[in-house]
Amino acid sequence: MEPHLRAKGKHFYTIGLSYQKADAEIRGHFSVDDDAKKNILSQAKDEGIYSLVVISTCNRTELYGFADHPFQLIKLLCEHTHGTVEEFEKVAYVHKNSAAVSHLFKVGTGLDSQILGDFEIISQIKTSFKQSKKKDMLNPFMERLANAVIQASKRIKNETEISSGATSVSFAAVQYILARVPYVSDKNLLLFGTGKIGRNTCENLVKHTKNDHIVLINRTKTKAEEIAGKFNLVVKDYANIQSEIKNSDVLIVATGAQKPTISKELIHSEKPLLILDLSIPRNVATNVTELPNVTLVHLDDLSKMTDQTLQRRKEHIPQAESIIEEIKEEFNSWLETRKFAPTIKALKNKLTTLKDAEINLQRKKYADFDEVQADIVSSRIIQKITNHFANHLKDENTSADESIELIQKVFHLQNK
Repeated sequence: MEPHLRAKGKHFYTIGLSYQKADAEIRGHFSVDDDAKKNILSQAKDEGIYSLVVISTCNRTELYGFADHPFQLIKLLCEHTHGTVEEFEKVAYVHKNSAAVSHLFKVGTGLDSQILGDFEIISQIKTSFKQSKKKDMLNPFMERLANAVIQASKRIKNETEISSGATSVSFAAVQYILARVPYVSDKNLLLFGTGKIGRNTCENLVKHTKNDHIVLINRTKTKAEEIAGKFNLVVKDYANIQSEIKNSDVLIVATGAQKPTISKELIHSEKPLLILDLSIPRNVATNVTELPNVTLVHLDDLSKMTDQTLQRRKEHIPQAESIIEEIKEEFNSWLETRKFAPTIKALKNKLTTLKDAEINLQRKKYADFDEVQADIVSSRIIQKITNHFANHLKDENTSADESIELIQKVFHLQNK
């Protein structure tokens, strides 16, 4: 499989860092917002990297693409984030060709997630691949790979129980609240930030806490109002955040800010306050812990929760891996086909050229020559011939490389 992943002398690489070796602070240094993502794709195109996808979540930042050397991708990431190459190398991973393919399958199916079976990642992957395609930065290989990973994710979710129980950061946050806040349905809950994680957290709060006085705040109020309308919740202006924190028993922060939005200076109450920071980079300043009434929990802490549900999900890993292998085999078969497709196309073009020349000759020689019928018959013969060659090359007992070389030699072919 390795040789088929090469394209125009380049290799397929994954470079990145994740929760496994990089803590929340380091991950924050390498987080990529939408503007940075666009800039990375634009610069990559200028530098001759013609296929690239950028994935940045609270748990990981990764670049997938074709390059001469992985450092091209590492340099791109560091130039558009607050991280340095030295910092990256301490916690990073680099995967090449088939290893990079396998890694994306693990990430996209929740097997490499901070909370095993977290299927929020697949929607983020879909979004990233769509952004690259829109920028004309997605070659057929990576597009087919994305579709294969999406298919694997869907099958694992439907055919295994790996997604049972707490399978996302947002659910884990609500589970944490339920386990540690007594009479939670009577408490005042404040959700600051209504992005992807914020929306999911809001939905889980409504569903599991039975609390009907949850307050939403977002810098863009209309976004909060859209979600509030769905669940009949209260929305307050961002200007009121200080007074709303004072009224709250639980504050959940899930904004996309690059710097802390909540600090000790905003908290003016003495009653117990539980703060859950679900953001990368951290959106809650650590100085809030200087207040004796405040308990701060970050998403890295949530992921360490172990329970029976997690143990049950681990039992389904072999089944999930079996599904991945099955779909990877289909993907590899497609790769094999792509390997000899240019030769088959060149052969068909060569035979068509010979056919056209012969029909043109016969037309000049015979006045009653049936050109249309001759074209139909010869085209069908050409199709049968190329099908025979294609089936021969697909045969696992055949040395495809040797056969391709022979076909090219016999027919004097040049792949285009």
